[in-house]
Amino acid sequence: MGQVIFKDQIYTFDQIRTGNWQQDDKYLSQSLEFCKEWLNGKTDFELSTSGSTGKPKSINIKRSQMELSAAATKAFFKINKSPKLLVCINTQMIGGKMMLVRGLCWDADIYLITPEANPLIDLSLQKKIDFCAMVPLQVEACLKESISTTKLSDIETLIIGGAPPSQSLIQKIKTTGINAFQTYGMTETVSHIALAKINASQLIYHTLPNVKIGTDDANRLWIEAPMAIEKRLQTNDLVEIVADGAFRWIGRADFTINSGGIKILAEALEAELQKYIEAIFGGIQYFVFGQNDEKLGQRLVLFLETKEGDNNKAQELLMILKKEMKKYHYPKEIFILEAFIKTPSGKINRTKTSELCF
Repeated sequence: MGQVIFKDQIYTFDQIRTGNWQQDDKYLSQSLEFCKEWLNGKTDFELSTSGSTGKPKSINIKRSQMELSAAATKAFFKINKSPKLLVCINTQMIGGKMMLVRGLCWDADIYLITPEANPLIDLSLQKKIDFCAMVPLQVEACLKESISTTKLSDIETLIIGGAPPSQSLIQKIKTTGINAFQTYGMTETVSHIALAKINASQLIYHTLPNVKIGTDDANRLWIEAPMAIEKRLQTNDLVEIVADGAFRWIGRADFTINSGGIKILAEALEAELQKYIEAIFGGIQYFVFGQNDEKLGQRLVLFLETKEGDNNKAQELLMILKKEMKKYHYPKEIFILEAFIKTPSGKINRTKTSELCF
């Protein structure tokens, strides 16, 4: 029988089922309450979408869908019986809830940690973690400290979700030799339906068992999966199908910028900009956006999350990009903000952030 371990406190699944605990820690209480509902057979759960491309909305997820997702992940990774799981992401969102569901379905020891930038820095475990999920910012923070880098490398399987990792983070992961996989999924697919091992120059996603994929006429991915909320779920993600059940993610169709009739894929361009931005600003967050323009329809602009005193650096960057990038691929203006607006799951809300400047 599995258990939940939080700091020096241990809660067995039987104890959680009866609600026999008293705890003031909000994160722990919310996590245990979900586990209690699950262990007592609750069949329907209301979850919120991330809101990264629109307003967050509530959707109903069935227990059977979550069970299918957990079973597919177990089969994909060939998880052994009674594994050790580290849960260090928000358990109010689909990624964190599914980590709890996997632990409950796999009869695991669930090591629960309050989400923070570096969840491993103070972690002391006698036994090796078999499975863990993190967001890119957490992985980045862990790799800045030697002690947490070692702990990260000791995790048997690490999955990374919530947002695409930067090229520099991918390179760090490859250099360190961490057994890490980038996830592809959303609340509507009940967490990930495909995973890409981070060990090559390009991330190639492979679907979980019993998941079928294809594209529409605009090369947008559709998904047929037993755990998804619709029989065929049409996404706004532009992809290239490279083999049966395998694809390369290109970017979001709704992030495409049309400037003077030239279509610019935001995420693809951001990958090109990274080396120039990091050379001047280091590893900051940034994104490109299409600002409404009477002549061009949309003009390409760049947002940087850095201190306001960096205007001279921004002008230096603008001059370099104008020289190095194609005519329609360099930003016409750079906006500096000290903090971007984020969704509850930690993604950049591009529209709301841009509205701070437009």
